[in-house]
Amino acid sequence: MPVITALREQSPHKGRQSRVEIQLDGRPWRLVPADAVVRAGLFVGRALDRDAARALGRELRRSQALSDAVRVLRHRDLSRRKLDERLQRRGARDSTRREALDALERAGLVDDARVASGRARSLAERGYGDAAIRFALEGEGIAAGLAEEAMASLDPERERAERLLRGGRDPKALRRLAAKGFDAETLADVVGFADEA
Repeated sequence: MPVITALREQSPHKGRQSRVEIQLDGRPWRLVPADAVVRAGLFVGRALDRDAARALGRELRRSQALSDAVRVLRHRDLSRRKLDERLQRRGARDSTRREALDALERAGLVDDARVASGRARSLAERGYGDAAIRFALEGEGIAAGLAEEAMASLDPERERAERLLRGGRDPKALRRLAAKGFDAETLADVVGFADEA
């Protein structure tokens, strides 16, 4: 059975995590993330038996899932469900994905409430109505309660519609707002309000 004869830390490349070269019986074997070596409980003099190899394999999968998730989150804040879907497409196992997502939630890197709030605000600023915003949040995998909290933080739909219709309340402008998810009743109220003024 091969024995670990050296664990040599390699200088990390820019933007990459620290890696360790594992030597078995005096020969280089693998270069792996340092956190996987630590969590697998590897040390110089330990035999690389079946249990040690399984532990290392499990930790390598978890490290890869975390690395993939962090890389994705650098570009865009995602909900837990969307990030889980990305990791699944990259081949991460269920238990590995769950562990990685739990760790990222504990660290505050995955936060569905923050995603819901930011996405709702962004869509409202781009002229979308409540129905379209709810639909987008549902598509992100945001829980109904979090979606409602995010919606409650927005200006009321009627106020947003009135701001968007300041330039004119012609049928074309109303159709545009209806296509962007504004409720027909809200649009009727806004047009009725303008008629009364």
